[in-house]
Order: sequence, then C-alpha cells, then structure tokens
Amino acid sequence: MLLEDLNVILKVAEFRSITAAAENLDMQTATASAAVKRVERSLGVELFIRTTRHLRISPAGEKYIPNCEQALQMLELAKQNVKDDLDIIDGELRISTPSDLGRNLILPWLDEFMQVHAGVSLKLHISDSKIDFYRDPVDIALRYGSPNDANLYGFKICNVPRVLCATQEYLDKFGTPKHPNELISHNGLLYQLHDIINDVWEFTHNSETIKVKMPSNRASNDAELVRRWCIASKGIATKSSLDMSADLLAENVVPLLPEFEARPTELWLVCPSRQSITPAVRLLRDNLKIKCKEVLVKLIEKGILKENVIE
Repeated sequence: MLLEDLNVILKVAEFRSITAAAENLDMQTATASAAVKRVERSLGVELFIRTTRHLRISPAGEKYIPNCEQALQMLELAKQNVKDDLDIIDGELRISTPSDLGRNLILPWLDEFMQVHAGVSLKLHISDSKIDFYRDPVDIALRYGSPNDANLYGFKICNVPRVLCATQEYLDKFGTPKHPNELISHNGLLYQLHDIINDVWEFTHNSETIKVKMPSNRASNDAELVRRWCIASKGIATKSSLDMSADLLAENVVPLLPEFEARPTELWLVCPSRQSITPAVRLLRDNLKIKCKEVLVKLIEKGILKENVIE
C-alpha cells in the first residue's frame, strides 16, 4: 500500500467522487480508481459503496478513513519538522495569483526564486476569482484584500494603494479631471467579478468620502485586460499600484487626482492549513515582501505614492 494511494482515499472521501478527487489531484480518473482498489484489496474491505450515480463511505470506511487522515497528517508533520531543522527548500508550489499581478510581476519573481532553489517545482493558477482550497488544486493563494475566513492562515505582504490613471493621449483628447465628480464625463474601464461590476469608485479627501458612479463602454473579469485598455487610451482606470507599477514608472500612464485617495487594499499570502506552510512557502513569503517593497519604494521616489504606504 502506497502513501499516494491513501491520499487518493482521503480525497475521494472528501469529494464523494473518484472523478472529482482525480481532478483535484491532477491525475487520471482510472489512476485514482486503481488506487482505491489497491487499498481496499490490501485491507480486505470496501471503503466506499459505489453505484452508477453515487458514492458513499461504507461502515468500514467510516472507521478507517479518520485514522488514515490522522496518520498521514502526523507523517507530513514529521517530514516538515525534518526539513525545518535542515533548512531544506524543495517541493511543489501550487499557487494561485490574480491575473494582472501574476503575469506581470509574480511570474518573473517566481522564476528567480526557482533559479535559486532548484528543488522547487511550480504549478501556477492565474485567476481573479476567489479560490476554494477544498475544490481547486491550489495550496497557497496570493490575493488582494485581507482574508475573512478564520480557518485560513494569512500573511500580509504589503499595503497596496489604488491609483487612478489614464494615458496622456486620452487626457489630451478628453481633458484632465480636477475633481472626482468630473469623472462622470469620462469613460471608466471597469472590473467585473462574479457578475458584479465595480462601477462605483470611492475616494477620500480630508475625511470626506466621495462616490462616483462611472459611465463605461468596457468591463472585464480579467484585471489585466482593464490595464491593457487603459494603456490603449480607451478610458480611465482605478487599479492596484502594483499592477500599474511598470507603466507608471515608464510614464506610459499618468496618475490622476493625487489629493483624492482611491480606496486602498492589501496583498496577502493565504494558506488553508498550518501543514501547507512549508519552508519553501515561508521563504517565498519573505521574498514577496522584499520584492513588493522594492516596487513601492520606486513609486514613492517618483512621487506617485506617499511614504506612509511602507509599514
């Protein structure tokens, strides 16, 4: 009986489906089914009662699977303790990142990380949607906004101010707004998530909150596409300063209304369990903090962000 087979058993029990378990483990359904049969043959009992449409845990499975899960957790903890003591950086990183940030900043940083730590392998999931750690084949997630699930373990990477920006070409054609209320005469480039379009932009100035409902002819659920539209002079965008950092520093876009602060956010590295916080994850966390700080410092030095962004 292989440890990999026992991991399949736990996933099948979790999803109540061999197909779903195989998808989560990134293997063929036939491979997962064979693993289940090997364990059952070794034990001499059926762990699952299967029909053409349903799968449920058998009475023997109800007794065996919790003990199996506890034993595997102890083995994983023992392995991580050894790696911690020896400072071993290896293993597979299955990480999810937001689309724009992931493609344009995180990806090259991960390449650098893997060059230094050759024992690390990567599976990168790029999506702006919220990750379900129990359904998606992901172990850690880099996300904007602090986690609101008490069952998750989170590490704050940095503060992330939002920046209102447009190209000089767009501003020459349509004018430069001097106050948020003037934005209603401009074309907003909007971000959409789960059918909710973020068309109300919020700003603060001298403790006053100003909300503007933006007219728009473009919206997307891909944050990178919103950035591309902005660079192509299709309108005005309010975006993460990290997402727009390269274009801001290269002066491809112009920051607008600096005295009016767009609602800021934070960047967090989120893990589903303590066991998922491996030496590689901890080192990656520290590396991301350094890299993000370097970008934010450049934006501060150029006068785009305020110094209080850095904690």
